[in-house]
Amino acid sequence: MHIEVTGQGPALVLIHGWALNGGVFAPLAERLSRHFQLHIVDLPGHGHSRDDDTPLALPFVVGEIAAATPPGIWLGWSLGGLFALHGAATLPQVHALAMIAATPRFVRAGDWPHAVEPQVFEQFRQDLASDYRGTLERFLALDTLGSAHARSELLALREMLVARGEPSPQALQQGLHLLERSDLRRALAALRKPSLWIAGQRDRLVPPAGMHDAAALTPASQSVALAGAGHAPFLGQPDEVTRLLRDFAETLQPQQHP
Repeated sequence: MHIEVTGQGPALVLIHGWALNGGVFAPLAERLSRHFQLHIVDLPGHGHSRDDDTPLALPFVVGEIAAATPPGIWLGWSLGGLFALHGAATLPQVHALAMIAATPRFVRAGDWPHAVEPQVFEQFRQDLASDYRGTLERFLALDTLGSAHARSELLALREMLVARGEPSPQALQQGLHLLERSDLRRALAALRKPSLWIAGQRDRLVPPAGMHDAAALTPASQSVALAGAGHAPFLGQPDEVTRLLRDFAETLQPQQHP
C-alpha cells in the first residue's frame, strides 16, 4: 500500500474516500505539513496503490496502515472514516480520531434517519458495470453538490482522480459494499479516545445531522458543521479545516502537540 510521508511533527494519518486517492488532501497537506508528519494513504486499488490487491475490508486495510505508520491521530474522509473509526476502536496506536463528512453508518435505517437511501448505493453498483467513467463523474458531482465552492471543488476532484490513475473497478465495488454494509455505531460508546467530527452544512451525501448524532454517541467528542461546505470541506475551506485540526491536536496530551 502506498503511503506518502511528508512534514514534521506528531503523526497524522489521512485516509481518503471512495474512488479518490490521497492526492485529494493536497490543500490540507500544504497547510498541515508545517505542524504534523503526514502519512497520506492511497487505499488498495486506488491511486499509487492501484495494483495492491489487498481486500478493501476493514481489518485487512487497517492492519496494513497500522503496520506502516507510527502512533498518532487518524483522519478519515467519507469512506475513509470507516477505516479511521475501526482503527481508533481497535488499535492502541491510534491516539485520537478525526472524521470529515463520515459516519459509522452511511445507509439510512429506522433508527438512523440522517443517511443515504440504500437504493443510492445499489444504483451506483449497477451503473459501474455499464458506465464506469460516467458513474465516477456523477459521484464527483455529488461530492460537491450544495457547496458554495462547487465549481472549483469539482475541477479539483477531476484533476486528482486522473493524476494518479483511475481506481480499479474491483476496489470500487468493494468500497460500495463497505458503505452499504458497515455499521460501526456500537464502537462509539466504548471509544474513550478524543474525536473530532467535521461536517459540511450543505453535504448531500453525509447529512450534518448524522455526524452530530454520531458525535453525541461518542465520549470526548467535538462536532462542527461548516457553513457553505459540501461533502469535501477541506477543498473549499482548507484554512478552516486546518485550524480545527490544529486546535483539536492541541487538546491532546503534550507529547502529541503540533
